[in-house]
Amino acid sequence: MTGGNVKSDCHAIVLMNLGSPDSTEVSDVKKYLREFLMDERVIDYPYLFRWLLINGIIAPFRAPKSAEAYKAVWTKEGSPLIVLSEALRDAVSERVDVPVRIMMRYGNPSPAQVFDELQSSYPQLEKVLLLPLYPHYAMSSYETAVVYAEDILRAGDYSFTMETIKPFFDNKQYINALAKSIQPYLAEPYDQILFSYHGLPERHMRKADITGNISSPAHKTCYRHQCFRTTQLVAEQLDIPTGKYNQSFQSRLGREEWLKPYTVERLAQLPNEGVKKLLIVCPAFVSDCLETLEEIAIEGREIFLEAGGESFTMIPCMNTQPFWVDTISDWTNQYFAGDRTMIVQ
Repeated sequence: MTGGNVKSDCHAIVLMNLGSPDSTEVSDVKKYLREFLMDERVIDYPYLFRWLLINGIIAPFRAPKSAEAYKAVWTKEGSPLIVLSEALRDAVSERVDVPVRIMMRYGNPSPAQVFDELQSSYPQLEKVLLLPLYPHYAMSSYETAVVYAEDILRAGDYSFTMETIKPFFDNKQYINALAKSIQPYLAEPYDQILFSYHGLPERHMRKADITGNISSPAHKTCYRHQCFRTTQLVAEQLDIPTGKYNQSFQSRLGREEWLKPYTVERLAQLPNEGVKKLLIVCPAFVSDCLETLEEIAIEGREIFLEAGGESFTMIPCMNTQPFWVDTISDWTNQYFAGDRTMIVQ
């Protein structure tokens, strides 16, 4: 389908992302951190201990530092994640014949705001297709987003139902779009490309994987396996030789064991291993955000160059690149034409 047609008022698609503070003011960042970290699927400690930890230690001490980090990447239009999500919404809207909305797991626009607006604007709405913008399954990202949206829908007096697109870490169209976003950067000489994924506590891995083996590929919720699978498929499609690519995990919080190797440690080690020209890509994110623009492009670059690296290139997320927009549009059109291949059963 192409843009320009009258939008159907029976169906809609909602793109769901993580969220962002409303501003870089410490008060807004603190509010956002509290909402984010009080989620039991993010910090899965007992409620009282979690409340004391976040409200007594993490939020008060982390908010000022996080506010400075947000200021380093904030745009005139606002939060990069929100701005890019809105641009993705608009681009997809031009290619599908159903309304397109965005919602955030934390912050604004919230699921309740979006569902209320859809109900008001489209009284005949029957079905919403939810696309969590997380390629890989983790209880602190994909799972909490889906469960929260379902809870809000269930609690509200809405006339429509909702189905959800499953994690797409190995979907051919996603892999193709991701590979195309990387390909132009391989034209220049490089020593290695590092695939840096958002990290998870190993405790989360054991919780999510009923096999009890965090390295097991046998479970559909094995985040580690899904990350390695994405890396493998992209490397194969781009014919990146073994030894020219590697994988790590970023954004560790606290002192407990998270998935390894840690990106921050690898960036400091690679120059001493002969990697002087580095490419780095963050496939866990489809939209650039604090974790890519500040943690990797600013802090990561500094670590690598100070350790003896010569060139550091962060490959942007897919954001609104045409092949990614086309992929989402295809999934949407296929679904509303009756193809349920991408849907969680």
